[in-house]
Amino acid sequence: MRKSPSNRNGLTRRVCFAYLILGILLSSCGYRFAGGDLPFSIKTLCIRMFENPTTEAGIETTFANDLINEFTRNSHVILAGPEEADAILTGEIRSMSIETVSRKSSYVPFERQAKIAVDLRLKDRDGQVVWSGDEMSEEEAYTVMPEKLATEHNRREAISAISERLAEEVYARVSGGF
Repeated sequence: MRKSPSNRNGLTRRVCFAYLILGILLSSCGYRFAGGDLPFSIKTLCIRMFENPTTEAGIETTFANDLINEFTRNSHVILAGPEEADAILTGEIRSMSIETVSRKSSYVPFERQAKIAVDLRLKDRDGQVVWSGDEMSEEEAYTVMPEKLATEHNRREAISAISERLAEEVYARVSGGF
């Protein structure tokens, strides 16, 4: 037996209404999916500029800024200078590589992939390492365009995407997702 269109519309409305009620209930009772507070009694945090021994100038700023955005957006931590902070997060960009992953012809690349690996350390006031992330890495493919400027833009966008994903992963691990 086949349901009439009016019965399906009624069922769809009931399901939507149920999701709406569930959303209201979850938001009104203070339920949170993730994040909030950092472990180790960290209330204030200093995020230092990354060390960058690679030839890719400026990515240390991108990585530090993305970490700052991730921690301020998802936690109650207050950013502070190194003297006032309960903990200091430092990082080093260990490596960055660009490889061709597909070609239009023998000599013409179509797509390249950026891969970046970083090491991070979270130290308390006494200088003790309370968390570390070694060789955390991400990769992102980008299209090679006929114009060099367009390819450079795509490469920068890939680096930015890598940085954002690494910042999310660092925050998830530090905030309890070890």
